[in-house]
Amino acid sequence: KVEKRKFGKEVTIIEGLDPTVYNLKKAASALKSRLATGGTVKNNHIELQGDHRHKVKQILVEEFGIPPENIIFIESE
Repeated sequence: KVEKRKFGKEVTIIEGLDPTVYNLKKAASALKSRLATGGTVKNNHIELQGDHRHKVKQILVEEFGIPPENIIFIESE
């Protein structure tokens, strides 16, 4: 999902990755590198600076082997 933060900044949040299956820090590092953006891991989810929903989906499918039907976009208010 994408949330608006202070000063109109957007943050892409990736939730639902099982930390026992995926190393969230390594996953965040790979995503940040591929997307050329900043980010962090907080409370078992990954936050990336900017709106990267569609690119993240492609990376999760191609590099992490997550089926596309298991990836859901949530519109945030």
